[in-house]
Amino acid sequence: QVQLAESGGGLVQPGGSLRLSCVASGSMFSIYSMAWYRQAPGKEREVVARIASGGSPDYADFVKGRFTISKDDARNTMVLQMNSLKPEDTAVYYCWRRDYYSDHGAQCENDYWGQGTQVTVSS
Repeated sequence: QVQLAESGGGLVQPGGSLRLSCVASGSMFSIYSMAWYRQAPGKEREVVARIASGGSPDYADFVKGRFTISKDDARNTMVLQMNSLKPEDTAVYYCWRRDYYSDHGAQCENDYWGQGTQVTVSS
């Protein structure tokens, strides 16, 4: 089992910045994908940015150029640096991790979610 703990959310004015962190703990595999999702009231959860154990980041179009995802494997931490925040970025942000492993020759995946952290962008 893997536990994910997010931190860093809060209230910020439009144009401001926030830094979200996700710390993973427990029994983890070395091949994985991690991502930040968000869910605004009345909307479906959507992916914001993702990064694999190989290190290549990928961003949703609506955050390209404003958000940066990174990871520190030594500290089991993933970070989302959010700049130039807009009111439409207001949402609960969730950390997600998928571990990939083999079990008796079968390829398996386990998904984990954090509890979420609220980000509110408002003047």
